[in-house]
Amino acid sequence: MRPVADAGRDGSWDVAVVGAGPAGSAAALAAAQARPGARVLLLDKADFPRDKPCGDGIAPHALDVLAGLGVPDAAAGYPPVGRLELGFPGGPVAAGDMARPARVVPRRVFDARLVAAAQERGAVLRRQQVREVAVLADRVLLDPGTPEQVAARVVVAADGAHSLLRRAVGMPAPRRVAFAVRGYAPAPAGAAAQVIAFGTARWPSYAWSFPIGDGWANVGYGEPLVDGAALSRRRLVEGVEELLPGAGGGARDWRGHHLPLSTGRARQPDGRVLLVGDAASLINPVTGEGIYYAVLSGSLAGRAAAMAEEPGGTYRRLLRSHLGAHLRSTDAAAALSRSPRLLGAAVRGAAADARVFADLVELGLGRGVLTPRALAGVLRGAGPLAAGAPTAGPLAARRTARRAPL
Repeated sequence: MRPVADAGRDGSWDVAVVGAGPAGSAAALAAAQARPGARVLLLDKADFPRDKPCGDGIAPHALDVLAGLGVPDAAAGYPPVGRLELGFPGGPVAAGDMARPARVVPRRVFDARLVAAAQERGAVLRRQQVREVAVLADRVLLDPGTPEQVAARVVVAADGAHSLLRRAVGMPAPRRVAFAVRGYAPAPAGAAAQVIAFGTARWPSYAWSFPIGDGWANVGYGEPLVDGAALSRRRLVEGVEELLPGAGGGARDWRGHHLPLSTGRARQPDGRVLLVGDAASLINPVTGEGIYYAVLSGSLAGRAAAMAEEPGGTYRRLLRSHLGAHLRSTDAAAALSRSPRLLGAAVRGAAADARVFADLVELGLGRGVLTPRALAGVLRGAGPLAAGAPTAGPLAARRTARRAPL
């Protein structure tokens, strides 16, 4: 265990991180790694462990980033899930083994592990809900003029979809936002695949079932907010049943959350406040995946915060280097997926060619791009969305088999 860092004699910190989710903890870990002995403060409004509504899916790419930060066991004890099934209930389905398996780890466990790792490397954890920000020429003040005031050379904004710090630096609200609800339901015996079902009644929408490996599955449903209209929890829970009949039977702990979707470019201003994860609208607009983006952006921001003379510009360049081409591809894919016919064509293309399936998985869970092979697969699969008998496949079989109560 490294010595615990503390504020300097003037009460200031080298790096203050607001929000101790995966993005914030990754930032704290990266800052401590890049600059041993750095004074790093990690703030969160909650005590840990705490629940966080999410799909709980952890892509292998996220675990790679964490291993590089010295946390190789973030998903220890949770079995790999190597199979993915996606498609339309009663329509085209693609299913296959992913090149590398994912894990499903409840955020109550995952986040607490990352916070503990950051503390072991010297970060100081403090419970505090930041309510005011003052950005000065040489530092940033959090809750200025109060007994809880924090002064830091650089602040990492990991404060989520409704980020106070994003507003403080004049960045606009997310252009596209979805809302989802998540619960935990008994998993069917032998469940060993992540399942994503797209719906056409309220387009675009999707439901998921991700087995944790302990007899339970994370299940949920999400759809975009249109013109800011509210979505009731009842309607969202009903969406699970519509797309994955029986999947939500016996579910508990339903909670909703906003998903600020990426729009082709990560926007980061110059200066001393670095936006990461949900605060930077880093959510895959097709799959809703955000954990990989969170730990990757957090690690890049932590490095820039600890080392760079001009942290905002340095971090922006790092983001574009790592995610620029990928975000442009996901933006294009999101535009295509707004048509049920084109998304159906993509599913058919993936079902017909394992290489297309692999390319689309990488686009949805990692930082892949729209490859010529994937686009050719979509063209081959183009055609009217099937409205009759379901295509043979695991999701189609699941639709029939799960009509009975669990």
